[in-house]
Amino acid sequence: MSRRKAAPRGPELSPLARKIQSYVCARFPILYLVTWEEERVMGELEQVAIAQRKRCFVWTETEGARNLALEQAGKVESEDRRVREPAAILARILREARDESGKTEAIYVLKDFHPYLENSAIRRRLRDLASALVKSRITLVILAPRLLLPQELEKAVTVLDVPLPQRKELEAHLEAILVAGKLTHSLDPLERDVLVRSAQGMTLREFEQSLALSVGELGELDARAIPLVLREKEQVVRKSSALECVTWDEGFESVGGLALLKDFLEDRRDAFTSEARAYGLPAPRGLCLIGVQGCGKSLSAKAVARFYNLPLIRFDVGRAFAGLVGQSEENARAALRLADSLAPCVLWIDELEKSLSGARSSSSSDGGTTARVISTITTWLQERPTSGVYVVATANDISALPPELIRKGRFDEIFFVDLPAPSERISILSIHIRKRARDPESFDLERVASETEGFSGAELEEVVIVALYKAFADGRREPTSQDLLVAVAETVPLSHTMREQVEGLRSWAAGRARRASAPVA
Repeated sequence: MSRRKAAPRGPELSPLARKIQSYVCARFPILYLVTWEEERVMGELEQVAIAQRKRCFVWTETEGARNLALEQAGKVESEDRRVREPAAILARILREARDESGKTEAIYVLKDFHPYLENSAIRRRLRDLASALVKSRITLVILAPRLLLPQELEKAVTVLDVPLPQRKELEAHLEAILVAGKLTHSLDPLERDVLVRSAQGMTLREFEQSLALSVGELGELDARAIPLVLREKEQVVRKSSALECVTWDEGFESVGGLALLKDFLEDRRDAFTSEARAYGLPAPRGLCLIGVQGCGKSLSAKAVARFYNLPLIRFDVGRAFAGLVGQSEENARAALRLADSLAPCVLWIDELEKSLSGARSSSSSDGGTTARVISTITTWLQERPTSGVYVVATANDISALPPELIRKGRFDEIFFVDLPAPSERISILSIHIRKRARDPESFDLERVASETEGFSGAELEEVVIVALYKAFADGRREPTSQDLLVAVAETVPLSHTMREQVEGLRSWAAGRARRASAPVA
């Protein structure tokens, strides 16, 4: 089959427009662009149409078909306005595709057409249309904010995920706004650089609205706009069903023990810098923390974000699951794409085994949805771009995790977080006593630590809290070491209640995971 020679790629075309143009030149019949940014993508499609000397039609259910070139010239094809039914617009495109004269060269853009794909007649018409379009000079583009693609159309439709604006696009948009004089500003080059980096993960419209809001609140655009843009970016994350921003101000000074984990991170403190890339180091991938419940895995995940001075984003995998076929995988992909656009950041996946439990039997229990979500996540972990997303995953029950999720290559390292040793118990007790405005030196913490063999960090914190309750109830006096020992005697630690599971976890970790704490001498 002959192919039309591609038009010269001018410098005015963006990477996205060049990608779309390649598919148009290769006569891919139907393109499905997944994006919320209709205005931005329509601008790209218009540029492709101009470069390829094609007419560009846009169809919506509310306005029918519109010829953009005629509209811009102040003319309207009145008959097009009546083509509002989904079946009617497809029939019109099919007639033009089968026109033996071959004079029609066009790009048809159908906005929000995805709900109609559930209709069997529409699916059949699209399959017929795909065969005809391959032999024509017409390309059909479906523009929608989410992917809903029936199996019957998988071979006929090419799906393109439109990424959020990259740094260069945000820089160009900011420059265009400032040059146009729409906003009063006093930004120096460094502040502009930080402002653009803070806006990563936003659409162009969201970025522009955030800038306008900053000017409205501050009177001009200056360095004070940076935290305001970050605040508005939290709205972007909040709108995601599976991601949420976590505010956390405490670092590893609030984490007792785990010396080997802290040393590992200290060696990689500057791993996100351009200097590290120039040295030849790859961008760090992240950590998987496996261990006994209540021993500081989640706390460490939060502290990592503070350690690297990066925003902390929590990925709730369970919230990605949906009832419609294929929607769970799409939700997971959308969340991971958003995380990539927010980089550099720390992506925290807590209690991974609970979200993905039953993966091995998912094919019979949920039609394979869980297995496909796992495949989406593991593929992203392995092949994600060097965008600076540092993943910290935690898990309590290693037996519930599929082996492909924790093998080498997904993370920089897998750490086993065990029950704290005596010296670590002293450190943990000191942290929690100091948090409650008491002096650890006034307690016999060595004795308390010797009596708390098998206690987790969370249980040690509870010991301090119970001692404070006792002292408060007993005449509001100051707590003593005896209060701590009484609280210890009243506590049955999880390591005793679930001894077999804890020992099994330790047995698995031996030789398979790196210890987060130095072994007891």
